[in-house]
Amino acid sequence: MSIIRLKSKLKHGFINCHAHIDRYGTAHYFSAEEKSAHLFEKWKIVNKIKRQSSEEEYYYRILQGCLSQRDLGVRKLISFIDLDETVGTRAIDAALRVKKEMKPQGLDLIIGNQTVGGFTPANLKLFEDNMDKLDFIGGLPKSDEDSNRHLNILFNAALSTGKKVHVHVDQMNTDEELETLILANKTIKTGLEGRVVAVHAISIACHEKPVRDMIYQKSKEAGLQFVSCPSAWIDHKRSERQSPTHNSITPIDEMLEWGLCVAIGTDNIEDVYKPYCDGDPMFELRLALECCKVYDDSTLIDLAYNNGLKIID
Repeated sequence: MSIIRLKSKLKHGFINCHAHIDRYGTAHYFSAEEKSAHLFEKWKIVNKIKRQSSEEEYYYRILQGCLSQRDLGVRKLISFIDLDETVGTRAIDAALRVKKEMKPQGLDLIIGNQTVGGFTPANLKLFEDNMDKLDFIGGLPKSDEDSNRHLNILFNAALSTGKKVHVHVDQMNTDEELETLILANKTIKTGLEGRVVAVHAISIACHEKPVRDMIYQKSKEAGLQFVSCPSAWIDHKRSERQSPTHNSITPIDEMLEWGLCVAIGTDNIEDVYKPYCDGDPMFELRLALECCKVYDDSTLIDLAYNNGLKIID
């Protein structure tokens, strides 16, 4: 099948299942050195734009980002939005305005919190006070001093609200990480089977096959759903660390063989994290199919759209 024929079969367009649309178009605020910094450093570097942005500036950025996504064929956009003591509620409140405006223009904006730095007292209060504004609950355990407490807070909120949880896991492409396994076990222990989404899950590919299979089995028991952002870690620097031969993309092919639900996202678009990512879901889909050798057209349509409906449900 050619790309043109594949596009013609995507009658419903795309669901972008993971983005940070409030940071859209901010790459020019940062130096080349800042753009080349490690992910952990960028969690702090990005505060520069967060501090100086008014709600109106956030509104304009999010609106432009959503319009760009719509023009690229995205019909539903799931986005984390910064909610922490640096930005307060400016980004969330702006996102809610755009969400209302974009609905009649052909794009559903679905928002959750991005609480970088963990649930400090101030961040936890913001999270709890603004729960009603969120369509889903977002987590970034690695940015917290206590990742287990971080998950406990997310899962308790999910139990009390009925909202799904989307958690960044296994982003670093190293066999030191087993966050997807931890997330699956926690999901089962908490009784949230089928209500948790693992975002990225790149490091699974670094482990030997018996470990990967164990992770897939436990993920299936937990009803974990997955979002792969194929280009998100493609800029990962080489290292001398030994591991099974793999690329820096979620092992979509193996997950599909296990019957797991996998969807596609873009992650960051034209910001300090991914300065040249234009948010084109067709590029992400093609990168996924080439890297994971997924060539069945119905499976690709599932990745682009149908599985996204399951993520949203």
